[in-house]
Amino acid sequence: MKLIIQIPCLDEEATLPAALDALPRAVEGFDEVQWLVVDDGSTDRTVQVAREHGVDHIVRLTTHRGLAAAFQAGLDAALKLGADVIVNTDADNQYVAGDIPRLVRPIREGRADMVVGDRGIDALERFTTAKKRLQRLGSWVVRHASDTHVPDATSGFRAYNREAAIQMAVVSQYTYTVETLIQAGRLLVATEHVPVHTNPETRPSRLFPSSWAYVRRNALAIARVYAHYRPLRVFMTLALILFLAALVPWVRFAVAYLGGDGRGHVQSLILGAVLFNAAVVLAALGILGELLFAQRIMAQRILERVRRIELRLGVEPSHYEPGGAGDAAAAPTDDREAVRT
Repeated sequence: MKLIIQIPCLDEEATLPAALDALPRAVEGFDEVQWLVVDDGSTDRTVQVAREHGVDHIVRLTTHRGLAAAFQAGLDAALKLGADVIVNTDADNQYVAGDIPRLVRPIREGRADMVVGDRGIDALERFTTAKKRLQRLGSWVVRHASDTHVPDATSGFRAYNREAAIQMAVVSQYTYTVETLIQAGRLLVATEHVPVHTNPETRPSRLFPSSWAYVRRNALAIARVYAHYRPLRVFMTLALILFLAALVPWVRFAVAYLGGDGRGHVQSLILGAVLFNAAVVLAALGILGELLFAQRIMAQRILERVRRIELRLGVEPSHYEPGGAGDAAAAPTDDREAVRT
């Protein structure tokens, strides 16, 4: 059994050493534990620091593509490097590496395919009240969209077994946390969560410049992902609201008309018609969205089959470079991948 711990990085020269020093080289239930750094177009010495600290594998993207793209690149590489379980953590040393054995235990015991670390948002002092409320709201929305019970939907401290990783396909350009969780709930991926600890903050987050930006971007991301995976529910709900709103001016016009004063309330009839037409358009968008979602599921299944074929053929990871651990960084052989798949 091989465990690969991946760390997406962007200009993490200062914080990466502490994160790597804390990572384990042995975890109960695994014969090998290797480290993978995904460099998302860093302009500092991130890659050199990773090599100096004995990272086994490096995926070096030539340009900055964003956290979601870096996560997906690492997942693809870890699969092709023969990982049975993949743990994702942050380069700023936010998560306590000592919790990795607890994170992977449900997978080792066969109880889960994907495990999310629960940071206990309400107890985090560095989170403002607005952030905590958005986290609770976002996690509630994600639970309903994905039919899972994960309380910390935006936690990046996660573990995936091989089957779960093969099925993940991130298309978001902002973050992977919400999308992969919803995908897990809609696919054949058993999901669990475990409590984890966090370290003191080492630097401000680079994903957002302020608390307001955090609230705005996460709210938009949650709304977008929910509409993407539940389009019929979203658009039909909006259509129903507009239809009920259209009844108000129509009723007003009908009452005035029956009272002999309908000529002076034609504007109510027009307003109701406009709202009703908008409701019809939204309902049509919901139906089209549901059809597009079905196509998305088919495309995702095709991508899953392509990945399995690549693993069987022993296709090497994209943008891959061996790390600083010598022979341990060698890519797996074709025969080994054929056995695994």
